[in-house]
Amino acid sequence: MSAATPDVDAATAAAIAGEAGRASKHALPVGAPCPNCAKPLQGPWCYACGQKGEDYHRSIWRLAAEAVEGLADFDGRFWKTLPRLIYRPGQLTRDYLDGHRAAQVPPFRMYLVTVILLLFAWGANQNGARPHYHLAAPTLAVATAARAKVEAARARATGGVVRENSMQTWIRARQGKAMAHPEAFFGVMERLAETSGVLMLPMTALLLSLLFAFSRGVYVFDHLIFSMHALSFLALLLSAVLLGGVLIGQAAWLLLAAPVHLFVHLRGAYRTSVVGTLLRMVLLIVGLGLSFILVLAGLVLVALALTP
Repeated sequence: MSAATPDVDAATAAAIAGEAGRASKHALPVGAPCPNCAKPLQGPWCYACGQKGEDYHRSIWRLAAEAVEGLADFDGRFWKTLPRLIYRPGQLTRDYLDGHRAAQVPPFRMYLVTVILLLFAWGANQNGARPHYHLAAPTLAVATAARAKVEAARARATGGVVRENSMQTWIRARQGKAMAHPEAFFGVMERLAETSGVLMLPMTALLLSLLFAFSRGVYVFDHLIFSMHALSFLALLLSAVLLGGVLIGQAAWLLLAAPVHLFVHLRGAYRTSVVGTLLRMVLLIVGLGLSFILVLAGLVLVALALTP
């Protein structure tokens, strides 16, 4: 029997105990018919079909409280994983890749939770900064003025003849509509940003695959795990900045922790040299920045098309 077996058994027992505890809170009384097969229940689960004998007719507040409890509990592993994600990210990722996984929250689940938290923080920040669309019209006006200057320069260079293609004509028309309805435009942008945020995960993993293309023993799976942990921390950091902006008015200085954390994370997870880590970190930041600009440009075009 391996030395890790007691840890695995303990984690499994904790998971089963936690699930049984949650199921027993809303279990139907012993002897009540199973909702699925109508057999008399003898506990939280039906012995015949295996379905939970649970009453789901609960208030919306109770369901919301249970959802929060489920996100924050994770059989106690969440509160052990979170500090390591912040202070020892490289070791956290390295432990997962080396097979020591029972004591930490699965990376993808952590990633989803932090993304949900970021969306909540964004909503709170927008609601706390009223009116939060007041810069929309001036921003579009500045963009229009800049476009006019470029077109004037083109006109001087071509003797006053400027021909627009169909794409330019379409953009000009949609831009005018967005300026007339800035709240609708930025509302569409917000919804698109929420759904396209998941693109950061494959983009980060792809860039890491290119940066470590000639490294032996490093696989795409490793990059995906690293990306989930790194983006989870970034989502937490951005959530703190957004919520701090509501509470204390200015918290952007917290973003200084991002490059430091990324350096520590890269070096600890991949065990690279200081120079190699710095080089890859710079290339990763540049690559993600360019990718973000491309995604943002695509979002603007789609938002222009969808603005009513």
